[in-house]
Amino acid sequence: MANKEVLLKVSHLKTYFPVKANFKLGKRAVLKAVDDISLSLYKGETLGIVGESGSGKSTLGRTILKLEEPTDGEIIFEGQHIEKLKSKALQIYRNQMQMIFQDPFGSLNPRMKIEKIIEEPIKMHTTLTKSERKERVLELIEKVGLSEEALKKLPHEFSGGQRQRIGIARALAINPKFIIADEPVSALDVSIQSQVLNLMMDLQDEFGLTYLFISHDLSVIKHISDRVAVMYLGRIVEIASKDSLYANPLHPYTKALLSAIPVVNFDQKREEIPITGELPSPVNPPVGCAFHQRCPFAMEKCKQERPQLKEINEQQQVACFLYDDKEEIEKNLGSSMVQV
Repeated sequence: MANKEVLLKVSHLKTYFPVKANFKLGKRAVLKAVDDISLSLYKGETLGIVGESGSGKSTLGRTILKLEEPTDGEIIFEGQHIEKLKSKALQIYRNQMQMIFQDPFGSLNPRMKIEKIIEEPIKMHTTLTKSERKERVLELIEKVGLSEEALKKLPHEFSGGQRQRIGIARALAINPKFIIADEPVSALDVSIQSQVLNLMMDLQDEFGLTYLFISHDLSVIKHISDRVAVMYLGRIVEIASKDSLYANPLHPYTKALLSAIPVVNFDQKREEIPITGELPSPVNPPVGCAFHQRCPFAMEKCKQERPQLKEINEQQQVACFLYDDKEEIEKNLGSSMVQV
């Protein structure tokens, strides 16, 4: 991806929410939902974001779209800083960025017919005539695999998979370049999940879309992503190409997540990485490495310093002191995989 054009870049992005005064901490506390994240998305790729519930995945997506205001950091879309833009200036860029939500029913107006739901953003953000809008709506509903008859119905008349297809059609209505998909298939049956994922991949190829795909399901992430970023407590602990991450995870948290995936072949043996304890509170995160309280490999250094993302090879970056020097890397990876 190094020679590909960057569409979106976020640098040291933070999103903090004030909470009620915490007398135990002796100060007014903040919830650090996104805590100093930097990453880039390349045109036409899918970057998967994975992590436990409460890791900050959805807040990251909403902050990039400025549905949540960033506390600090930069959001650069096609070379333009948008983190401080307001109202009309922001709208120019927001037209190029859309979101597919987790709940395919709650995200659709139950009182509006499907035709109006899809037409609404076209009417608001384009100068198309009524007949042109109607033609565009018909084209979109057919692109997502539904018939023209669907346009005259209300959302409750459709299954979950069909409603998510409608949500995808609405997201495509004004020809965006970038779509954030926030757990778009988690509420669907497994058989329907694959249909929706394949539809999204087909549309990506056809329209040249770039996806930020958020999910807690590592199997879904593997199916659709080109690269994967693993989040823990508001921070990214590992970024890698899909093949590298699933074949050779580096961070202990990534290894633990992958070891928890159910295995169909019961004769297949694999190492299980246990995680003890619960996800710490983002209101009072641990000093040093956010994962050290649950990590079976934690060192004294992990309790005092925060590891930064470090490039281990062309395909992988990891924030972990286990890979601090060549000797440690070779011990954990094998010297044949190291480019230091």
